[in-house]
Amino acid sequence: MSLLFSPLHLRSVTFRNRLWVSPMCMYSAVDGLVQEWHHTHLSQFASGGAGLIVAEATAVVPEGRISPRDAGLWNDEQRDAWTPIVTAIHDRGATAGIQLAHAGRKASTWWPWADARGSVPSADGGWTTTAPSAIAFDGFAAPVALDLEGIDRVVDAFAAARRAVDAGFDVLEIHGAHGYLLHQFLSPLSNLRDGEYGGSLENRARLLLRVVDAVREVTGDGVPLFVRISATDHADGGFTAEEATVVGDWAAAHGADLIDVSSGGLVAHQRIDVFPGYQVPLAETVRRGGRIPVSAVGLITAAAQAEQVLADGAADAIFAGREWLRDPHFALRAAHELGAEVSWPPQYERARWR
Repeated sequence: MSLLFSPLHLRSVTFRNRLWVSPMCMYSAVDGLVQEWHHTHLSQFASGGAGLIVAEATAVVPEGRISPRDAGLWNDEQRDAWTPIVTAIHDRGATAGIQLAHAGRKASTWWPWADARGSVPSADGGWTTTAPSAIAFDGFAAPVALDLEGIDRVVDAFAAARRAVDAGFDVLEIHGAHGYLLHQFLSPLSNLRDGEYGGSLENRARLLLRVVDAVREVTGDGVPLFVRISATDHADGGFTAEEATVVGDWAAAHGADLIDVSSGGLVAHQRIDVFPGYQVPLAETVRRGGRIPVSAVGLITAAAQAEQVLADGAADAIFAGREWLRDPHFALRAAHELGAEVSWPPQYERARWR
């Protein structure tokens, strides 16, 4: 029996397997509205056997976008644009998730293939960014430090989770990783505040936990809630895996159901030793030290590799990104390689390995 292709139950949701699609920004939205590209991009993974497909980082306010081309969920028109995409995922047998995000100081930037780099000037549609402290990310415009009222507005903005549920999403993920706003509060490298949102780990985690509370309040008890964290900043004096374990426990106490363990993204001087499965030890640390399921991600590209991560007890589920882009039917191929019996779309049965 393959662990990778065994079901996982969280709250009211049963995932058909544990090989999932990571949220990956497409930088193809218009005024926060997702397009036909998103429909085809996401639904193909459901046809390819994914257990869960998490849509890209979706901003809860306009200034929370990474770039002007990011997806949004701050109005009902954006909610309605997501609905047929969620339906398409469900029609193909997969579970649909969405990542709710605020980019903080890593915002108002050009998309990766734009000719320009760095911050987008106001004249070109850019905006003033915010952060826990007025410290710029390398090469970006300096942000404005949030005051207490601004922090309250961020918490309120994550009530966009209600629109996600109304659009039909089964799972919500709060983006607390990769150097974006909630991660900026967690790390002492970007959070130099005094008072109730700075200094101790308890204070640095306060905003994240308030967001977890706010999302859980508007979604009710049935919706699984994930939190993605960078379990290390890969830089001296930054956020650590030990702190991530504590924050994971706190998040669980506030209503989170799984910690999606990634790393890095906060500072330009990070030093990462990249190799296949390089972030799996971080997931294992959080899982073994805490009391909440975790997922692993990071250069997991092969069926046997993913299966071994689960067999070793390092994680409860596997997220992959680039491998799904290379092969949208990654799960069907992985099931064949592991000898797992899974359902294929009837339209594809003629191509099934026998």
